Amino acid sequence: MTAKIIDGKQIANDIRQELITEVEQLKEQGIVPGLAVIIVGDDSASHTYVRNKTKGCAQVGIHSELYEYPASITEDELLNKIKDLNANDSIHGILVQLPLPKHISETKVIDTISPEKDVDGFHPINVGKLSIGQDGFVSCTPYGVIKLMERENIPLEGKHVVIVGRSNIVGKPAGLLFLRENATVTYCHSRTKDLSSFTKQADIVVAAVGIAKYLKADDFKQDVVIIDVGMNRDENGKLCGDVDFEDAKSKASYITPVPGGVGPMTITMLLYNTVKSAKQKGKQ
Repeated sequence: MTAKIIDGKQIANDIRQELITEVEQLKEQGIVPGLAVIIVGDDSASHTYVRNKTKGCAQVGIHSELYEYPASITEDELLNKIKDLNANDSIHGILVQLPLPKHISETKVIDTISPEKDVDGFHPINVGKLSIGQDGFVSCTPYGVIKLMERENIPLEGKHVVIVGRSNIVGKPAGLLFLRENATVTYCHSRTKDLSSFTKQADIVVAAVGIAKYLKADDFKQDVVIIDVGMNRDENGKLCGDVDFEDAKSKASYITPVPGGVGPMTITMLLYNTVKSAKQKGKQ
């Protein structure tokens, strides 16, 4: 049996088409979803991400505002800008592109964004809501993982999911989302002893450890579902995931490629969260 390669580009595009319709309906009610993106400094990868976010907004009809600041901006200036955007009724989502310069506290920045506009799902209130099963904004990459699996009709209830990675942005919230779908979740990470003994038991493995081709075919059981969140460069400078794709696909029933798997879902779920925020505002 050959693995089905999950086409994240196609699924992301399908969701964006649905968002176009939702945005048109909101505009008929006089609500234009708005996203503010703040970028500090000149990190080239961050600027590429931000360009893609702005393009995504334009594609689905979300109004976007970009605020670019030099790395020399003070923490107070940045926090005051966030407070202004919190008070701005035409903005439904606020995103501060990470990483930030050393003199600015990421924690303070995330804490200052209003939880109602925290479309990245990083605010402690939204993380707390996720952990106790309340509705809030969910971090875009793990939310994208769940949506990929929903669209492929991969059953989650009762499945054993092993998450390799424990970051606040992917690993931890991904596990909570799978729990919400009634899966059994095991968290592993780079310091787990005998990692392979855990991944071999898994029905579904989510690789989010940030090490190129870390997991090989021998780390999986037959017919596993492999979701690769990694975004690394291999020895030839080519984009690759945390899973050795060519090696591992013989074991998988479903597998995500890198690029073109989870990646396209991240910005799509950011757009999804922004539209959700605008809809909530419309109900108030």
